[in-house]
This record gives sequence, C-alpha cells and structure tokens, in this order.
Amino acid sequence: MNIRRLRVERGVSQEAFAVDAGVDRTYMSRIERRLENPTVTVLEKIAAALGVEIAALFADPGPEDGAPPSLPAGRKRRKPA
Repeated sequence: MNIRRLRVERGVSQEAFAVDAGVDRTYMSRIERRLENPTVTVLEKIAAALGVEIAALFADPGPEDGAPPSLPAGRKRRKPA
C-alpha cells in the first residue's frame, strides 16, 4: 500500500513509475495489488525511483490513512524535471 500511496502522492502513473524503477509494469501492478512479493533488489529500485529510504516502504499506515486514491484514468505524460 505504501508503494502505491507514495507513487500517487507524486502524481506518477504506474507505467511511468515502472519505467523509472526498471520493473515491468504488470509486475509493478501485481506488487501494488499485493499479489507478488518483490525481492530486496526490486524494493531497492522502487525506493530509489520514489526517492525514499527502503524503510518508508514498510511504514505502518496511520489510522487516518485509507487506500490511496486512484489517478485519473488514461496514460499520463510525466512532467519535465
């Protein structure tokens, strides 16, 4: 849930995020839906793409934190850096 929450907070589509992390988009989708258990190597790539320490991926969500909202449907272009 933290991966998706952090990605959505940054306004990055799943596809663009998967490219940034060097992970297949369908694999990223399965990770976010809790259908896959990523390796430490993949978690390191994800944390680097999000710009966070790997520990942030394991933080317990607070009671006020629900499921992250979905981004609007459709492919999104990344904002230029």
